[in-house]
Amino acid sequence: MVRLHPQLEKDCTVLGEFTLCSLLLVNDANYPWFILLPNRENITEIHQLSSSDQQQLLRESMFFCRCLEDVYHPDKLNIAALGNVVPQLHIHHIARFTTDACWPAPVWGAAAAIPLTAEKINNIKNHLLTWFNKNPEQTFRCV
Repeated sequence: MVRLHPQLEKDCTVLGEFTLCSLLLVNDANYPWFILLPNRENITEIHQLSSSDQQQLLRESMFFCRCLEDVYHPDKLNIAALGNVVPQLHIHHIARFTTDACWPAPVWGAAAAIPLTAEKINNIKNHLLTWFNKNPEQTFRCV
């Protein structure tokens, strides 16, 4: 795994790794909010990845989107690679609901973060692992 940007280190828990990306959980109970972080140094944009890494990123992202749909049944998935604050390439995957804290507005800065408890983090991890084990198209390793 590449070294996390200090802001990601502060805001996230590392859940594990796919072939290319680390899977991070954002410490905010307002939303099921995850980040895929390609394990490549000095990359700020998707186009800077090799062609094969771009394809693997898309495979892992689409696989994880299916997971989020099956586990959370969101009204919408928000997928974004902004990088305005954290230049290290990372792709947000947020399950959104018409009943969430700031629907339909973007999540950034809209509601104060509610920290996740250790129990909640373990529950999330267990739900994801159960789904990954039933859908083994992508390799995932817990850390």
